[in-house]
Amino acid sequence: GVTRWTVAPPMNTASLQDRYGHLPADAVLTAMCREAFPGRVALVSSFGADAAVLLDIVARVDPATPVIFLNTGKLFGETLRYRDRLVERLGLTDVRDVRPDGEAVRRDDPGGTLWMSSPDRCCGLRKVVPLDRALAGFDAWITGRKRYQAETRRSLPVIEDAGAGRVRINPLAAWTQADVDAAFAARDLPRHPLQADGFLSIGCMPCTDRVAPGEDARDGRWRGSTKTECGIHLSPVRASLNAAE
Repeated sequence: GVTRWTVAPPMNTASLQDRYGHLPADAVLTAMCREAFPGRVALVSSFGADAAVLLDIVARVDPATPVIFLNTGKLFGETLRYRDRLVERLGLTDVRDVRPDGEAVRRDDPGGTLWMSSPDRCCGLRKVVPLDRALAGFDAWITGRKRYQAETRRSLPVIEDAGAGRVRINPLAAWTQADVDAAFAARDLPRHPLQADGFLSIGCMPCTDRVAPGEDARDGRWRGSTKTECGIHLSPVRASLNAAE
């Protein structure tokens, strides 16, 4: 039969990290999109506070790169309008609006309040499962995560094993807030409209709060709970365990 490589032979995640992990973000993305995973890599974007920078870099490498947008049904209207504005501005040609399964939502969250009683299950229903479905056929996916955003991301590598036979690419891992701000200015990119109102990490409306001075950018997410991640960046096993709790 035909051998299907998870990554371009003879590379694995560690060798990809060794070869490309020290490169600037645009060079990392060029290598991943054109050499390591041509036609088999997607960008997963929330179109949140920092998203425009990575979307702009990807658009310059290849505007036809698939962009997966998890439309949970709980997003701010400002985010949806910002998405449309960025797509047009950057010339992205394959942005995929990925929604949770309607039957699953009716069964597991008929009142739309699952986020109150079990935010992990809500994220599983509206983000983790839809993303897993959307990534079918891809061997790698790109995120905008950065080490400075939260304590849980301090040791984030540029290239890592994402589980399920996939590689996850974090080209902005080493960036600081100053780097992000400088890129917005240099590239003349529009900001998310909620950022000026104190929202520094923007997810679903019920689970996103303003961030106070001195807090991590993600401290406004799931305010008042121990939850720090929606689950899409956890291994499949950990994500399923969290969703079951």
